[in-house]
Amino acid sequence: MSNNKEKLFAEFQAPTTQEWLDKIQVDLKGADFNKRLVWRTNEGFNVQPFYRREDVLKLKTPESLPGEYPFVRGNKKDNNVWYVRQNIMADDAQAANAKALDILNKGVDSLGFRIPGNKVSKEFIATLLNNIECECIEVNFRTCQRYTLELAEILKAYFESKGYDKEKLVGSIDFDPLEKIVMKGKDAAPMLSVAPQLVEVFKDYPQFRCVAVNSLALNNAGAYIVQELGYALAWGNEYMQQLTDAGIDADLAAKNIKFNMGISENYFMELAKFRAARMLWAQIVKQYEPKCDCACQMIVNATTSSYNQTLFDSYVNLLRSQTEAMSAALAGIHSMVVTPFDTPYEQPNDFSERIARNQQLLLKEESHFDKVVDPGAGSYYIEHLTDSLAVEAWKIFLQVEEDGGFLAAAKEGKVQDVINSTNEKRHADAAKRKEFLLGTNQFPNFTEKSEGKKPIEACQNCCGEESEFKAVKTTRLAADFEDLRIHTENTKVPVAFMLTIGNLAMRQARAQFSCNFLACAGYKVVDNLGFKTVEEGVDAALEAGADIVVICSSDDEYAEYAIPAFQYLNGRAMFVVAGAPACMDDLKAAGIENFIHVRCNVLETLKEYNAKLGI
Repeated sequence: MSNNKEKLFAEFQAPTTQEWLDKIQVDLKGADFNKRLVWRTNEGFNVQPFYRREDVLKLKTPESLPGEYPFVRGNKKDNNVWYVRQNIMADDAQAANAKALDILNKGVDSLGFRIPGNKVSKEFIATLLNNIECECIEVNFRTCQRYTLELAEILKAYFESKGYDKEKLVGSIDFDPLEKIVMKGKDAAPMLSVAPQLVEVFKDYPQFRCVAVNSLALNNAGAYIVQELGYALAWGNEYMQQLTDAGIDADLAAKNIKFNMGISENYFMELAKFRAARMLWAQIVKQYEPKCDCACQMIVNATTSSYNQTLFDSYVNLLRSQTEAMSAALAGIHSMVVTPFDTPYEQPNDFSERIARNQQLLLKEESHFDKVVDPGAGSYYIEHLTDSLAVEAWKIFLQVEEDGGFLAAAKEGKVQDVINSTNEKRHADAAKRKEFLLGTNQFPNFTEKSEGKKPIEACQNCCGEESEFKAVKTTRLAADFEDLRIHTENTKVPVAFMLTIGNLAMRQARAQFSCNFLACAGYKVVDNLGFKTVEEGVDAALEAGADIVVICSSDDEYAEYAIPAFQYLNGRAMFVVAGAPACMDDLKAAGIENFIHVRCNVLETLKEYNAKLGI
């Protein structure tokens, strides 16, 4: 058998890269290779249509082994197990405890408690953690920054009273004053002095971390992948500098920093992001000369994004979060939270939380993603993405350092300006359908109603306090379309009638495009098989109570059909032409002013139509 294989492969000569390129160029028939096949990413680098072994040989990323510095291939050597985490709002200790005990029996092995600052007390923690074996799971806590040190001391006393093995306790306290500066514009810099005290409290707990980098907040504000990565590194480095300047040993400082990062929809790019993140963080920590390479490990809790979640067609959120969860799992993260699909419009209920848990359990127990270490290793494409992301993120990191570090850059609003600018660009791209949101700005459900659902957006300034610095504005990508659709639904739902005529293929394509276009605002769309004359089509539209008549035909035939249809309609409904025909100027001269086509700003066009219809 081996001899046959050798003969088989000997008969075929491996083509060179140039031969592949020559063949592609022939198939392109003169079209521009770079325009047709090269992907220009938002991350600042190009992705080629194919990669070969020679492209990877020059990279450093494949050289290390799993569990070894610089940890690009993960922190573990023999498995890819991660913690399945669910967060709980613990404003009532007894209720939160009951919920925690319940979900621990349903596949969760990591708990995240969010405790109001005024509830922090010994009695509260004792009730909250009653019957929870903290040695057997991961426990994480978040409270108001001002109460974090008090919470840490209470937790330490509680752990000691239970006689827990300090080596076995795994968890964290989410202390991150820099997040408040970036996201709220509040000057929390004085709180940075608490960080060394927190580290001192948990210095004997090697797997319990108490300083957090919450770049998840940037992800949920629309940051591009490379921006989240670059700023997360600078964010973490700021804490390293603050801690070591305060006299904390470099090993201890690094082992107390935890990264809470987001996962966006770009499947392979996100997988590569976490690989690049570990590699770059290891290199940063190495500059502080730790005694052990293990201090260079990056511990990441990954959370699926809420930025791309939608209120309409909300079950599509399950598809988004599932592919996001797959990216993070394959990338070798420490723990993961899957954001429930109904988060945009309600407090997640038992059903949505159950589904969110099961999304991770499916990856573990049915797909066995927890068995193989770094399955993406060696893939020419993934190795290229890892390297390219690392290069671009490192540029951002160096720029922040040139600006005086993350704290200085945040105080000057430089970080906030970049993220807000990206968010605005992404909203503008969504409005033009350059960025798709399935079920929102592309292929909406024509018959879906909001049924009283209202979007819940992140609070920009919960306390109503005046901000000292600029703040990041967090608005989901679908919010503009959802507001428009809900307004239409609550005011008046116009009827848009497709007057299909002429060339069969073109009229059907144009009708489908127009239905999708207008349904984005919640319009009732009426499609048709076709009419013999424009008069027949207009009469049918008026009989159907149409507020909008969309003529759908071929570009050549618009010169014949559009003006007669417009004149016969005679202002009894809004007249729209589907497309941008060569005769557009002639049609405009005849009084036709509404055209919808692929170059339209969908959101602004629909707002304009609403205004014309008095909606």
